[in-house]
Order: sequence, then C-alpha cells, then structure tokens
Amino acid sequence: MILSVAILALVTLQRLGELALARRNTARLLARGGVETGAGHYPLIVALHAGWLGGLWALGWDRPAGLGSLAVYGVLQVLRIWTLASLGERWTTRIISLPDEPLVRRGPYRFFPHPNYAVVAGEIAVLPLVFGLPLYAAVFSVLNALVLTVRISAEVRALGGRPGLTRGRSAPASGRSPGPPPRTG
Repeated sequence: MILSVAILALVTLQRLGELALARRNTARLLARGGVETGAGHYPLIVALHAGWLGGLWALGWDRPAGLGSLAVYGVLQVLRIWTLASLGERWTTRIISLPDEPLVRRGPYRFFPHPNYAVVAGEIAVLPLVFGLPLYAAVFSVLNALVLTVRISAEVRALGGRPGLTRGRSAPASGRSPGPPPRTG
C-alpha cells in the first residue's frame, strides 16, 4: 500500500510540474507570436487526464503494485523525459503554432511524428496495470484514442499539410505544430 501511494503521489507531482512547465512555455510561445489551435477540445483532454489520475487514486491507492508493469512504466518515463527534453521550451499541453519555425527533428521526433502522444498512450494503459486494473486501462485507452484523433487532426490542420508530419521523419513541437505555412494573397 505504501508503494502504491508513493507511485500515485509521484505521478501526481509529475503531472502538476508538467502543467506548470506547460503554462510557462505556452506564455513564452504566445509572447513570441504563437497562435493557439484546437483550444475547444483542450478541456476534454484535461478532464480525461484528471479523471484517469483521480480514478487511479480512488481504485489503486490500497492495491499492491506490480513490479513488472512498474518497470514498463519506468521505461515510459525515460521516453517522456527524452521527448520533453527534445522539445525544450516548445513543449506545451496546447497546440501553439509559431509561424516560420522549423519542425522539431531531434530526439524521438526523428523517428515518428507524435512520440509524446505515444508515451502518454502507454502511460494511460500501463499505470492502471501496475495496480491490477486491466479494465480501467482498456476503458481509458479507448477514451484517450478518441481524444487523440481529435487532437492529432487539429495539429495536422495547424501544420497546414506540410510534409514530414505523416511520413514520420519530423514532427511539430511537442507533437505541436510549428506553425501554418505563410499566407499568400
């Protein structure tokens, strides 16, 4: 039980820290002329993640932690840090476009366009398994997949169909678009 509470507390602190970082990065990007896209679905993302974590607290705090699943979750955290570090101050929880900024092509973004979302999808599936909650993992994985279809579509629109996003060779910042193409006429 102590390990389960510690895991949930660490994940909660991590998410709160990431929200603070995202707010700071969002403010900086907007100050540099960034434009937000897809703000309408953002509350849905927040609700999904808050519900996921809150439900894990309600259902998992007193359950034994599975060390195998916890190890997989640990690997996901390494990938998460790599992804966030690759994006630096361009990482945010919102879709912020910076006109004329190049796509991020370092770190995991060399290999496919949305590594941050892949990591989050893994986290949403694996953390409930740490607490022996496979149905919970399945339900939230499906809900997350539905939200990600909306989210990724908004990013593709923000990207303006620029090459690289769908071929897996480059990616928008934080899975975020670097900006729409310049307007003509």
